[in-house]
Amino acid sequence: MDLSVVVPTLNGRDRLAACLDGVAAHAPDAEVVVVNGPSADGTTGMVRDRDDVDVLVEISDRTVNVARNAGIEVATGDAVALVNYDNRIDESWVDGVVDGLGRAGVVTGPVGSAAHDAADADDPFSAEADGDAAADRTDYPERRQIAGRDVTYFAGGNVAFRREVLRDLDGFDEYLHTGGSRDTAHRLARMDHEIVWNDAVAVTNEPASQPAADGGRVERDWRWKYRALAYRLAKNYGIRPTVLGRTGKHAVTDAASTARDVISGEATPSGWAAHGRDVLMGIAGGSADGMVARARDRTPRRNPNGLSARADRAVAKYDRRE
Repeated sequence: MDLSVVVPTLNGRDRLAACLDGVAAHAPDAEVVVVNGPSADGTTGMVRDRDDVDVLVEISDRTVNVARNAGIEVATGDAVALVNYDNRIDESWVDGVVDGLGRAGVVTGPVGSAAHDAADADDPFSAEADGDAAADRTDYPERRQIAGRDVTYFAGGNVAFRREVLRDLDGFDEYLHTGGSRDTAHRLARMDHEIVWNDAVAVTNEPASQPAADGGRVERDWRWKYRALAYRLAKNYGIRPTVLGRTGKHAVTDAASTARDVISGEATPSGWAAHGRDVLMGIAGGSADGMVARARDRTPRRNPNGLSARADRAVAKYDRRE
């Protein structure tokens, strides 16, 4: 099996270097593709100075799903793995990928972390930027049944696909700033592609060395969280009671959590009201856009904003294979 490892990154030079060191040590035969967002920390120079990176793709977008598609586009392996820049693969990782892809079209595994840094939640390329934290920092597979369909979620920063599965998916949905892996899990379930869990496909998340200036508390973008949630549910399932109920359950849970912050003095009543407004606007906008996307792509892949939708992601490419 020819394996390509795609590493999206944005302003994470030191953690990216540790990630690449791990790939070089434990997957020395893999093709390595780094996709760099508009970083301002010297990432480009660091990567170009290394001789263990086959391709560096520079993009202008700050969304991880664009970066993933840009990497998939240039990768040549018949298996393509996505590893976040802040994850370091374990010694068993390659064997686990080979074993998992021998049994199914997609394999994922545990993401461990010695310490959780809340500052990463606001990083669009970090492990927590892909939806619910539980899906990206876990030691067990997360599964849900939605509209009669069994959905297995996966960690977007620790997953490997057979090439033909990525072709069927047409990559990731670039409409989404967050929740791309969860959307992909819904689409995989619709197309009956199995996702297997393998404990050997393990990575360790490297926390940021500097805490957030306010001690680690980060304001969540409520509007985008619910816009993404409503979009992917409407796009994949249409508007139905189970979808509305699932969205409402998330909203009630978050409203209660914010209300507790108001009671404890960590948030203000006006802030709670603003959060509620953002949630409602996010649900309305995401639902409308999701139904438009559903109409634009009626195929099982449900991806009108995928890999084939554009060819201008890269602003520069440095390819050692040429």
